[in-house]
Amino acid sequence: VQLQASGGGLVQAGGSLRLSCAGAGRTLSSYVTGWFRQAPGKGREFVAAISLNGGTTRYSDAVKGRFTVSRDNAKNEVYLQMNSLKPEDTAEYYCAARGQGITVLTTPPHLYRYWGQGTQVTVSS
Repeated sequence: VQLQASGGGLVQAGGSLRLSCAGAGRTLSSYVTGWFRQAPGKGREFVAAISLNGGTTRYSDAVKGRFTVSRDNAKNEVYLQMNSLKPEDTAEYYCAARGQGITVLTTPPHLYRYWGQGTQVTVSS
């Protein structure tokens, strides 16, 4: 499955952005999908993940309560709604998918098989 992330931009602290991840080639509903981010000079960090039918989600402690991951399987898309953004949320954001049919929501980046290109999110103070 090919993934395409979009929706990044520049926003002031306290603002909101919505990222989208579009799947192509195969139906995204067959894949646990996650969001990761990478700030300059840092490793890739887990942000959120969502189950095949959207009924289960998982978040990092850093974003819990501020970010919401969701999916629209009819549109073959996954979303990351980011509210109450902070300067420390500034990073390149990536969507990724696990192998087809795998159902466990996990956090290590190396367990995600498919990756889209990143979309930059910059939060100014």
